[in-house]
Amino acid sequence: MIFTPLHDRNPLRIIPFQRVTLSIIALCCSLFLAQRLLPVPEAQSLIHGLGLVPATVFGGSQIPAEQPRVPAELTLLTAAFVHSSWVHLIGNMLFLWVFGDNVEDSMGHMRFAVFYVLCAATAGLAHVLSDPDSADMLVGASGAIAGVLGAYLVLHPRVKVVALLFHRVPVLLPTYTPYSHKVYFLNVVYIPLSSEIFSQESGISG
Repeated sequence: MIFTPLHDRNPLRIIPFQRVTLSIIALCCSLFLAQRLLPVPEAQSLIHGLGLVPATVFGGSQIPAEQPRVPAELTLLTAAFVHSSWVHLIGNMLFLWVFGDNVEDSMGHMRFAVFYVLCAATAGLAHVLSDPDSADMLVGASGAIAGVLGAYLVLHPRVKVVALLFHRVPVLLPTYTPYSHKVYFLNVVYIPLSSEIFSQESGISG
């Protein structure tokens, strides 16, 4: 990551508690913990059963029948709740913790939940369309988090964010600058995405 957000100076104004944001974080952490605690075959079965494989979405390729798996169309969503390593889980959940509560505050619980699901599914579909014949698996919430960050930039452009630059230097950054959208993209989309795509033969990466 180029910078690590720690806190935003933006208290909740409408909702008393960010229950949808925390529920998403809890679900992602629970799945990852299960993935780490299960024996290797069961852990691989879990991640392969929920991960997004573009070649299967439009019926061009089939997963072996002995591999338990949710319907291919649903993996556009389920892949966003599975992570390949501690680094990507913590990174994505940290961004969601810092920025998701205020987006939920602005939208309300139900609309934020629908918005998050749509962002996750849209990001998954964009990945599929970019390489529909790929047999490599995608997991991770990077696409959904990118949608949350985009909403935060629009809704709260003047808020200050306390962050660590290159994990070392504490800085106070405005949410929006002429270059901030590029920095956010590198943090939650390009860098994590490059490590959250892996071959099905490689098992669980990270």
